[in-house]
Amino acid sequence: MLKATEPDPQPFPLEQPRHFDVASFKQEVLHRMIREVGRDPSYCTKQDWFYALALVLRETLSVERVNSWRRNFTQQAKWVYYLSMELLPGRMLRAFLDAQGLLDICREAMRELGVNLDELWEFEAEPALGNGGLGRLAACILESMATFNYAGLGYSIRYQFGMFRQKIENGEQVEQPENWLQNESPWEFARPYATYRVQFGGRVAAVRDERGEGYHWLDTADVIAMAHDLPVMGLAAETISAVRLWSAKATKEFDLNYFNKGDYLDAMEDKSVTETLSSVLYPSDATSSGRELRLKQEYFLVSASLQDIFSRHAHTYAEFDLLPDRIAIQLNDTHPVLAIPEMMRLLVDIHRLDWDRAWEITVRIFSFTNHTLLSEALETWTVELMERLLPRHLQIIYEINARLLRAVGHESPGDMDLVRRMSLIEENAPRSVRMAHLAITGSHKVNGVSKLHTELMRRTLFRDFDRFFPGRIIPITNGISPRTWLLEANPPLAQLITSRISDTWMRDLAKLTALVPFIEDQEFRSQFASVKQANKIALAGVIRQRLGIAVEPESMFDMQVKRIHEYKRQVLNLLHAITRYNHIRSGAGADSAHRTIIFSGKAAPGYVMAKLIIHLIHSVADVINHDPVVGTRLKIAFVPNYDVGTAQELIPAADLSEQISTVGTEASGTGNMKLALNGALTIGTHDGANDEIAAAVGRENAFMFGRDYDETEEFRRHYDPYAVYESNADLKQALDMIAGGYFSPANRTLFAPIVDSLLRFGDHYLVLADFAPYVACQATVDAAFRDRDQWTRKSILNTANIGVFSIDRAVRQYADEIWNVHPIHINQPGLPAAIALP
Repeated sequence: MLKATEPDPQPFPLEQPRHFDVASFKQEVLHRMIREVGRDPSYCTKQDWFYALALVLRETLSVERVNSWRRNFTQQAKWVYYLSMELLPGRMLRAFLDAQGLLDICREAMRELGVNLDELWEFEAEPALGNGGLGRLAACILESMATFNYAGLGYSIRYQFGMFRQKIENGEQVEQPENWLQNESPWEFARPYATYRVQFGGRVAAVRDERGEGYHWLDTADVIAMAHDLPVMGLAAETISAVRLWSAKATKEFDLNYFNKGDYLDAMEDKSVTETLSSVLYPSDATSSGRELRLKQEYFLVSASLQDIFSRHAHTYAEFDLLPDRIAIQLNDTHPVLAIPEMMRLLVDIHRLDWDRAWEITVRIFSFTNHTLLSEALETWTVELMERLLPRHLQIIYEINARLLRAVGHESPGDMDLVRRMSLIEENAPRSVRMAHLAITGSHKVNGVSKLHTELMRRTLFRDFDRFFPGRIIPITNGISPRTWLLEANPPLAQLITSRISDTWMRDLAKLTALVPFIEDQEFRSQFASVKQANKIALAGVIRQRLGIAVEPESMFDMQVKRIHEYKRQVLNLLHAITRYNHIRSGAGADSAHRTIIFSGKAAPGYVMAKLIIHLIHSVADVINHDPVVGTRLKIAFVPNYDVGTAQELIPAADLSEQISTVGTEASGTGNMKLALNGALTIGTHDGANDEIAAAVGRENAFMFGRDYDETEEFRRHYDPYAVYESNADLKQALDMIAGGYFSPANRTLFAPIVDSLLRFGDHYLVLADFAPYVACQATVDAAFRDRDQWTRKSILNTANIGVFSIDRAVRQYADEIWNVHPIHINQPGLPAAIALP
C-alpha cells in the first residue's frame, strides 16, 4: 500500500465563516470577479458572474470544511465511509445558497449588480456521475449526514464524461458525451497529497520472512489514483463533508524514448489507456474489453478508497483492532463489494494479521445495501477475468467461500443443494463469483430499501443466507432530502408551508403533518392549488420551448419520469394512452379528463428494447399530438436528458405519479416519494415502497391496482398473454395499431419486437395482464380529477403525510441499527494533537 504524504497540520486557531448582508455580499462578488476571475465587472459575461459568485461560497465551504474536520477528530468520532459507483448531487449553487440562508441576500446583491440570479443556474454543469436512483440516494444520504453532523465521507470515481447526455433525433435516443469537467468546476478541491497506487494483474507468490508466512502480489500493472473532493453541505452549513472522487493517472505519463524515435502516439499510449479507467460511467459490458474495464473501475474505487481510509486511521490510531470502533463502511449495491477481499488483503498480507482476527474486523466494519430483486441484475464476475486481473483477491474469495461452506456443511450435513446455492462461486459455465453472496457473507448487516423488498429478499433470492445469518438482513426504506426536493425544487410550495407551520420541516419532515388541519382552510387550499398551477404553467412553457408541443396547463399532468426499462412498464402507460386516443376518436371518451402524459428517462446505451420503447413513445406522441380530432384533450411529451435539474423542473408540476412497475421488480423507488412530497397523487402497483406510501398518505388518497406479490406469482403459473389479448377489445386494438404500423407507416414492422415480447415471448413483466385493472384505475383517477377541490385536499394530504420517507429518518436508522454512530457536538471546543488532512 502506498501511503499518501500527509504532513502534520499546525494547531492554528479556527477561522469563523463570514456573515453577509447585501452590501458586503455584493462587494465580495466584485472582489472575486476582479482578483480571481480576472475580469472587469463592466464587461464580463454571465458565466463570469457565475464563477465569481461560486468563489464567494467556496470560501465559506473551505472554512467550515476545516472546522468540521477538526471537530470530528477532536471528539474522536466514528467515521462513516460511503462507497458508491454512482453519485448525483445535482447543481450545487442553488443548494449551497439555500443551505447558508443566503438566497435572498444573493438575489438582491446580484440585482444591484445588474444580474438576474435565475439566469446563472444554467452555467453550472451538473456532475454526471450516476444513472438514476442509486446515485441520487448516495447524494441524499451524504447531505443528510452533514445536516445532522455525522462524521462522514463519500467515495466515488471522477468520471470525465459520466452518464451520457440524451438527445432525441427522429424519435430515437442518441447518446452524446456529458463532459461536465469541460469547464473547470469551482466546487472541486484537488488533493495532490492523496495519491495511491492501484495494482492489476501480475502473480501471487507465497513468502516466508521474519513476520511469518504470507503472500506478495508481484509484477503488477499499476495505476495512480488521484483525489479531488466535492463538498457536501448540510443545512445551515454547520457541517461540511465531502465526496472524494478518484481520477486515474498513468504511472508513466510520457515515454521519451518513443517520442525521440518519432512514435508520438506510442509515447502517450500508457497515459491514454490508463486514464480510460475514469473516463466513462459504466462502459458497455457487451464486449470482453468493456467487462474488463468495468471490473477495473470497481477495484480502482475500492483500492484507492481503502488505502485512503487506512492512511487516515493509521495517522491517529496505532491498533487495527480499533478499526470497527472507529470506522463503518457502507457498500451501495454490489459494485464496491470487492472492498471485502481488499480489506482482507490489506490486513492479512500487508499488516500480517491472522485470518480469523482480520475476518472479524472486516465483517464488523462492512454493511451492504441491496438494490435489486432481479436475479439477472445481481452482479457476477467470471473466475477467468478475476484470476487475470485480481489473482490475490480470487484466492481470498476462495478461502472465504471454503470457510463459509464448511460452516454450512456443519449446520446442514449432506445438504449439497444448499451448499451449491450458498456458494460464492457459480459452478455452471462460465464459473463466476457471485458478488451479492460475497457481500452478505462479509457484512454484519445487509439492508433492503423497502419493507416489501426486504421481505422478498428474505423469502426468495437470499432465503438461505437469511436462515444461516439470522437478523443480518434488515429493512431500511429509502428516503429523499426535503432540502433538495422541496426547498430547492419547489420554492413557492416551501414558502407557503413555512408561512403556515414554520421551517422546522426542513430538519424534521414529519412536521408536515401540521398541515393536515389546513385542508379545511379554503384560503390555504386555494394557495396550494395556485402553487401547483403556476408550476404547471412554467413547465408548459418549458415543453413548448424545448419540444415545440403546446400543452394545456389546466389538463392533468400525468407523469412517468424514471429510467426506461421493461419492468418499469412505460409500455403499459403507452397502451393506456393509445386506448384514450381511440376512445376520443370514437366519441366514447367524452367524459375523460384532459391529460398531458409526460415521460422522461434514459435507456442504457446497450439496452435495445428500452431504446425502442423511447422510439415508440415518440411515434405515438407524433400521431396523437397532431390529430385535430384530439386537440388539447390528450398530449404526450417526452422531455429528454432526465437528470437532477430536469427532475426539479418536472416533479413540482405533476398531478399524477405513475409508479406501475411489475410487482416484485422495483426495490423501492424514490421518484414516488419526490412526487408525493410535491403533491402528486400516486397510481401504482403493490411494488417497491408504493404500499408504504399509500398507507402513509391514506389509501383513499392514492390509486392502487393489481395483484400483490403472492397473487402475482400464482398468476404466472397459468398466464396466457395471447388469451388476454384476444379477450380485451381495447387492448387488442392498441396492440394491433402498434403491430400494423399505425404509428410507423414508413416501417410497419418497426415495433414488432415490442409486440412479440408481449404476445410471443411470454410477457415476462405482465403488461397485458395488468392492462384491464390499470385502465379501470385510470377511470377512477379521471373521476377524482373532475372534483378539483377534492383533488387538492388529497394532494395536500400527500404532502402532509410523506414525512416518514425523509432521508433523515433513513440515516438515523443506518446510524442506530447499522453504523453505531452519533452526531458530532457542534460547539465543543478543542483540537487534537494530530489530525489527518482532509
